[in-house]
Amino acid sequence: LEVARDLKKVYGADRIVILPRKGKLGLGSAYIDGLKKASGDFVILMDADLSHHPKFIPQFIEKQRKTDADIVTGTRYRGGGGVAGWDLKRKLTSRGANYLAHVLLNPGVSDLTGSFRLYKRHVLEEVMTQMQSRGYVFQMEVAVRASSLGYRFEEVPISFVDRIYGESKLGAGEIIQ
Repeated sequence: LEVARDLKKVYGADRIVILPRKGKLGLGSAYIDGLKKASGDFVILMDADLSHHPKFIPQFIEKQRKTDADIVTGTRYRGGGGVAGWDLKRKLTSRGANYLAHVLLNPGVSDLTGSFRLYKRHVLEEVMTQMQSRGYVFQMEVAVRASSLGYRFEEVPISFVDRIYGESKLGAGEIIQ
């Protein structure tokens, strides 16, 4: 929050909007609250701790422009994407969740547990009206619901670097979900 406040001083309140929240309310509710503050025809969702590096944003925009995709998602699992800094448990949890979701739900994207995505705003707004989950599984549900509504995905390989500051909020409850 302190870093965001400093960035707001540098870049201005029109570019940096801070939405402080009280406690752990779930990833899904953070997205919903953030969408209410967002403007424009496109929305990019990414981890603010720089696990999702902003250097990939131009590739997301270019992919969307070239393909008119409804959603462009970062993938750690295709085309040179990858992960750095994860222990074996975290890697197995992510891979296992992705594999299980592919087998059961067949959403057509390689990285369901990732949340670095560019959305056409109207697509995200429609999908949000159908969402039921609020925790870690939220980004998986977004992709599955968008796919079932016929929205088209494209993927951009990304390198995901585990956070330097803070801790993952992924707990036993989220793994079970």
